Amino acid sequence: MEVKELTCICCPLGCPLTVRLNGDRIEVTGNSCGRGAEYGKKEVLNPTRVVTSSVHVTGGDMEMVSVKTKQDIPKNRIFACMEEIRKARVSAPVSIGDVIIPDCAGTGVPVVATRNIKKV
Repeated sequence: MEVKELTCICCPLGCPLTVRLNGDRIEVTGNSCGRGAEYGKKEVLNPTRVVTSSVHVTGGDMEMVSVKTKQDIPKNRIFACMEEIRKARVSAPVSIGDVIIPDCAGTGVPVVATRNIKKV
């Protein structure tokens, strides 16, 4: 049996989770709600993260625009995603929700702007 200790990040409570793996059976304890149990299972079997960063802007009132993946991506794809974000350039104007990279690092998840940038 494999045992993993985690802290749930689904809400501000930060419940201490214990995840026990015994073959195909997964048991999560310590959670205050169902979201914690789902988080514990997902974190052990297929961990994912939302990636946040910045992209260079040409012709804008700011040099950079904040961006994020629209959904979480597999944790093992973060470095490939960051490499694509680092190379990306966008021209002003930029609006919140604009797709900057349609399919980041082959994850099927777009990278979107999280800030408005005006054209100068």
